[in-house]
Amino acid sequence: MDYLTRAQIQAIHNLKGDRNANRILADMSEYLGSFRHEIQKVYHLNKAGRERVKCEVERTKTQNIQHYLIRNQLWIYLRKPHSWKNEMKIKVKEVCVVADAMFYVTKEVMAFVEVDVSQSMKVNRVKMDKYRKIKEMTGNEFHVVWITEIESRRLKLKELMQGMPGRVYTFNEIK
Repeated sequence: MDYLTRAQIQAIHNLKGDRNANRILADMSEYLGSFRHEIQKVYHLNKAGRERVKCEVERTKTQNIQHYLIRNQLWIYLRKPHSWKNEMKIKVKEVCVVADAMFYVTKEVMAFVEVDVSQSMKVNRVKMDKYRKIKEMTGNEFHVVWITEIESRRLKLKELMQGMPGRVYTFNEIK
């Protein structure tokens, strides 16, 4: 997890109350950087924190923070699958797609996660076409899981998914 809100940290580590979570985050402040996003504080490892856990990836404030937070929330909602991996490249012959995340639904069946925050429906359509081609070429069963912020987009994404196993969630549904 690159960026987390206090509520997400509470859910992941079962920290119970807000005061307890705030106390723990204050105790860890020498290892954490933070910034405000909308009405929430978003946390990430600072230099001391990265050194402590031997992480080489530096995270700073980014414009697509909502994308990260929504993906995290889906991971939490799906009960934190151990097989979850972010930003997975899938390439079959000339067809290539980068899923926002991937995890195993069963031992044999994967699910590819797509976070729909600011991309156009045209981009989403192209991605779904690529998933269909990959399924056609490999014959492998897999699911495509979408998460979006807006109910109207959920309906459009469901339409795009016709014939493909998977699900479309809205952010409000999984908070």
